[in-house]
Amino acid sequence: MHASTSVAAWIAIGAAAGAGLSVLLGLASFASLRRMRQAQLVLLGGGKSDLVDFAVSLQSRIDDLHRAVDEIAAGLARVDRRVDGTVSRTAIVRYDAYEGSGGHQSSSFALLDSARSGIVVSAIQGRDYARIYVKEIDHGRASVALSPEELEAVERAMAAS
Repeated sequence: MHASTSVAAWIAIGAAAGAGLSVLLGLASFASLRRMRQAQLVLLGGGKSDLVDFAVSLQSRIDDLHRAVDEIAAGLARVDRRVDGTVSRTAIVRYDAYEGSGGHQSSSFALLDSARSGIVVSAIQGRDYARIYVKEIDHGRASVALSPEELEAVERAMAAS
């Protein structure tokens, strides 16, 4: 019986050592899990219980951002269309319409949009009168013949950025 008691003692010692090792591994795993949960709380900001909830809320916020960007892009497209229709290219040419009048009292000015459409206005000054002419420009082409000064004003306006 002495040998069986000795074997039983060694088995008991081995079991105790295994149990002690298991407890140490359990404590190490618990400490590791605790550090990971603390790091997760830092990442999550403390508001969510786990990464899945955090990922779902993050996706929702990203979807909201996409909608906001789409709305801004649509608004910008509307603004671009409105700006394209405004007078953005202008030029003025001053000249003497009649010899000997002096002082460059006559002038022609072009008012065009980004599509190079608009008007050319000419004010011709004489000694006893003043005349104003308005001619339409559609995509860089006049509906009636332009004087050299009017043509110069249109070309300058079209060259302007």
